[in-house]
Amino acid sequence: MKKVLSVLLVLVMAFALVGCNSKSKTYEIAMLTDKGNIDDKSFNQCTWEGVEKFAKENKISHQYMKPEEVSDAGYLQAIDNAVAGGAKVVVTPGFLFEVAVYEAQTKYPDVKFILLDGEPHTADYSAAETKSNVACIKYQEEQAGYLAGYAAVKDGYTKLGFMGGMAVPAVQAFGYGYLQGAEAAAKELGLADGGITVTYHYTGDFAETDTNKATAKTMYQEGTQVIFACGGSVGKSVMAAATEAGTKVIGVDSDQRYDSETVVTSALKDLSGSVISVLNSIYKDNTWNNYAGTTTYFTAANDGIGLPTTVIGDAKADAFDRFNSFDKAAYDTVYATLKDGSVKLVRTFTVADAKGYANAEELTKNLALAKVAVTCRQ
Repeated sequence: MKKVLSVLLVLVMAFALVGCNSKSKTYEIAMLTDKGNIDDKSFNQCTWEGVEKFAKENKISHQYMKPEEVSDAGYLQAIDNAVAGGAKVVVTPGFLFEVAVYEAQTKYPDVKFILLDGEPHTADYSAAETKSNVACIKYQEEQAGYLAGYAAVKDGYTKLGFMGGMAVPAVQAFGYGYLQGAEAAAKELGLADGGITVTYHYTGDFAETDTNKATAKTMYQEGTQVIFACGGSVGKSVMAAATEAGTKVIGVDSDQRYDSETVVTSALKDLSGSVISVLNSIYKDNTWNNYAGTTTYFTAANDGIGLPTTVIGDAKADAFDRFNSFDKAAYDTVYATLKDGSVKLVRTFTVADAKGYANAEELTKNLALAKVAVTCRQ
């Protein structure tokens, strides 16, 4: 009996020593995903790639987390968890984090927050403030969307589609720019009024679902030649439908040509590069004050948006090889009009629908469409 007790005592002491010597994993940079997943081939994934690249090159501990609940409270809890895990920098990609960051910036004054696509405010918008521990980064998505719509029409497509996710400001701007780009190209080509048709649709989510695939399939069956898939993992559903239909897709956020042969081009915003720029300001350049307490826009003027112009891993490859005729020279010409500010675009306008879904009349009037005829799919 004494021998058994001795063995048990040794085991207890061993476990105690292990417990005392073990440490919970901590990380200095944390990224939280929004409603999407880390492998969405779009917004979350591109942001994480920027975080991961910077952190690995500079040997800084890092981690990503997905909030357990999609709500302001759930996002704030995720921030709490990140800070508890040791995070000194928290990267929050998306408009949906605005309210949580508004609370967190006061709650954690020693933590730096990088908020993409948003600015901190209360849930009822009665108060808004960006404190000195927050850097807000926004992008002129309407410019990237413009390039995509312009290129599609110049390339000979006349029946276009748009499948946005939730009608948050960034997604709306992508879609509005897409229509304006198609209109501009149609005018240059001398097409008749209504010569370009666009089926316009919001899915209400950022997910890869059978419903989203079925919607894309129906749009293709109705004659749509190319769909601008602008909603995170919604793009996976559209690509699947395009593969079956033998049709085309325009990707979003990152260069999605590597995800499907159906992707002609992608409307890019430099998510990875912008995050790296801000992290550099914190850890290397001592220029945090350039971003602190304000909103910085990445645009054509600072090469923060565009279409892909290179193919990863092949310097000699043509990034425009999936177009019929639109090429780098044509792209450079239209890009210059955005870069020098000679083309002015509508980014936002008042929409009657509570969800932010503009109807055909609102789109036509506010975006001055004539060559482009829009049909909204509910």
